[in-house]
Amino acid sequence: MIDSEPSGRARFPLMPSTRKPEFDQNPKIGARRDVLARILKVSLVLSLGFAASCGGSLYRVKPPTELPAMPNSAPSANVGSLTFRATPLLSDEQSQELFESNLQVAGLLPVRVEIGHNGGEPVELKKARFHLRDASGAEWKPISLKQAISRILKANDITAYNPNSRKAFEKEFRAYELDLKTPLTSAERKRQGFLIFLAPGKAPVASPQGLELTIDGLAQAATLKLN
Repeated sequence: MIDSEPSGRARFPLMPSTRKPEFDQNPKIGARRDVLARILKVSLVLSLGFAASCGGSLYRVKPPTELPAMPNSAPSANVGSLTFRATPLLSDEQSQELFESNLQVAGLLPVRVEIGHNGGEPVELKKARFHLRDASGAEWKPISLKQAISRILKANDITAYNPNSRKAFEKEFRAYELDLKTPLTSAERKRQGFLIFLAPGKAPVASPQGLELTIDGLAQAATLKLN
């Protein structure tokens, strides 16, 4: 019913409130809300922690500064102004120690190379070419460390990862790459790094025998029998 005020204006009756005061006062509902808030807070902390952990490298690569000295037994070849020494990482344990990843299962053979300057003028290295053959005469293809990274991830079935983690791994892994772009001088004396070779048929590396590394493209060629 509509009531009329003396002024002639209609006055509508107040509608009853639909709000239930007991909603905010009910202890059970308040407790549930507190539990939900705590769950959301913990979830946020865990999510932030997971995101931070994903920002690191895919593998824990040992810094090149921690690389032990080249073994005294490493094969060497003197070609006048330069001396080459080299040794392959034949076992999974050796590659795991440095790169925390199994390069051999990816068909990759890392060969550590050291180049010594014997005095005189700087020597250009950009024309140097390295060839690796085994006892059967099969040639192992040299590949870049960036190509090697793709094979490592594929061989280990790593398909989902934080892009920043891959970038970190690439940076740490490629720090081991042998620099052949910069001339070697007598002031530097020695330079070392790794070359990566892909096994014939891209097969996993398993105790290759009769490995022989040949270096040409320089004033004088050199050959090192690695095992």
